[in-house]
Amino acid sequence: MDQHLGNGKQQEPHGRRRGRQRPLARPKQTRYMTVSNQKGGVGKTTTTVNMAAALAKSGFQVMVIDIDPQGNASTALGIDHHSDVPSVYDVLINDRPMAEVVAPCPDVENLMVAPATIDLAGAEIELVALVAREQRLHRALGEYEKHRAAQGQPRLDYVLIDCPPSLGLLTVNAFVAAREVLIPIQCEYYALEGLSQLLKNIQMIQKHLNSDLVVSTILLTMYDGRTNLAAQVADEVRAHFPQEVLASVIPRSVRISEAPSYQQSVITYDPTSTGALAYLEAAAEMSSR
Repeated sequence: MDQHLGNGKQQEPHGRRRGRQRPLARPKQTRYMTVSNQKGGVGKTTTTVNMAAALAKSGFQVMVIDIDPQGNASTALGIDHHSDVPSVYDVLINDRPMAEVVAPCPDVENLMVAPATIDLAGAEIELVALVAREQRLHRALGEYEKHRAAQGQPRLDYVLIDCPPSLGLLTVNAFVAAREVLIPIQCEYYALEGLSQLLKNIQMIQKHLNSDLVVSTILLTMYDGRTNLAAQVADEVRAHFPQEVLASVIPRSVRISEAPSYQQSVITYDPTSTGALAYLEAAAEMSSR
């Protein structure tokens, strides 16, 4: 499974070697990105943690915000997120400073994580009664940016937000806090199912809450080069979104699937696997845009 990246990809290993040698330019300002797809099982959390780890490994200052009550991104990055741990819940509901919540990823330098706890499951209801309920994550991130500057800490280059697959107030907070949306799409039948609804929701956010939000990046995941279907789906997605889709694709990979059970990203679990190399390549491509 791990060896297939699809037809026409024979030059990718050389491109990756070249990409690792070339230093990547820092963005002019922090790129706030929500990783979103309402369809389940598309590799949303997997993409969040591995893109974040790949960016951090490439020298960028990166933070992951886990706003999904399941806390899978926190688990995959080796961050404690039991109910006693200060978390994104405390930031959203109790106005706790983000600086008191973030924890360094134990395996990846330059990578910080704001963990989720199961308390977030009740946050959807609790947020309803709060003032400026859609803006709370956005405001907390603005304060955290000021805090880092006051402490002499380097500016964050990327903030990736992993949100639930439903459009509730947690996801709305993620969309309002972000400037970009990264959509992972799996190369399988029904890949575009639900995408039109996601785009309608994003348009609604753009109209009413965050006019700066754009779908900047689409990443094809679970690509199996042995099947005609994967190539057909990839072609279909590229036809619909020619500017947004990355040239890099993420293969179906046992290593990618195994890594979270060891509380790691595939970048640290098996750095030379095709999955790790594909995410490093995708991160480099995204950073060059």
